[in-house]
Amino acid sequence: MSAGKYVFTKGLKELRFHHCQTSEHSNAVRAFLTRAYPTMKHHNPHTPIMIREALGIEPRVFARYEFGREKMVGLKGLDDKGIEEKVTTLVKDGQ
Repeated sequence: MSAGKYVFTKGLKELRFHHCQTSEHSNAVRAFLTRAYPTMKHHNPHTPIMIREALGIEPRVFARYEFGREKMVGLKGLDDKGIEEKVTTLVKDGQ
């Protein structure tokens, strides 16, 4: 993600990642969060970015926008670049 991709729209109220803390199909999500979370939080200090871990769940990301509207995207099978593209699309959808 370039710096511009890290700046969320004002319509985005929350970003929530769900993944398994041990399974192989969540490895890319864990690596993405380790790399990208500090910069996302730095550029969006007032937007909650939550990370929820549970055994055996498939990786996915939820975006909550104004008026309670939510979107979910599955992240299973994606590499770092694919995850970045899905997250970028979600955070820009709040416009």
